[in-house]
Amino acid sequence: MKDPVPKESIAERTRAYIDAHPSIKDCISKDLINYSSLARQIMKDLDIKNEEAVMIACRRYAQKLSKRDHEKEILRILGSSRIEVKTKICSVTAKNDWTVLHKLELVFIKLINEKAIMQIIQGAQAITIIADEKLKNEIVNAIGKENVLHVRPDLVEITVKSPEKITDTSGVFSFLADNLAENGVNLAETVSCYTDTIFIVDESDMIPAYSILSNVIESAERTFGSDLQ
Repeated sequence: MKDPVPKESIAERTRAYIDAHPSIKDCISKDLINYSSLARQIMKDLDIKNEEAVMIACRRYAQKLSKRDHEKEILRILGSSRIEVKTKICSVTAKNDWTVLHKLELVFIKLINEKAIMQIIQGAQAITIIADEKLKNEIVNAIGKENVLHVRPDLVEITVKSPEKITDTSGVFSFLADNLAENGVNLAETVSCYTDTIFIVDESDMIPAYSILSNVIESAERTFGSDLQ
């Protein structure tokens, strides 16, 4: 007979709830939360009756979060970052099949020789190719229309170029993506490559996305000023 699976404690359930709500977690780490209100909300959402236990769990987790809050490190990185924008981008999504990869290899070699840029993202079910829109038909024809799942034209690539220290700083990508999402910007694709954080958006979202990212970077730059590395 198998041992019964132990129930999660109230503290564990409380921490899991906070982790699932980034905005709450952020406020807790900065001590900007009303713990009584938060405890009542958690009790309601998780059907917990012991308010004191939830309150204690919230405060203990807050102490842990305050010690590891590294938003300043993120902002210091962003204060030294810059933005580049490329218009007339497209994405081609194809089946994740070895024949497609082989055909893409040939296209990729050709584009490198022509100094054109193409990015490939491989997932479990599909492969997405991000490239200049003028290469759309060439890519589709090369891999075969029967292998193409979706073509998305009229995209814009916004790249946040950061100093090398970003490779050792967690949370930068999440910080930027959260700012875009909270302001209603839909991300068609995202890519992170070494010091580049790349967001692919529809042309209609280009101006708001650029404005949001610019404001974040300019704010960080003003905050740290001459202290930026």
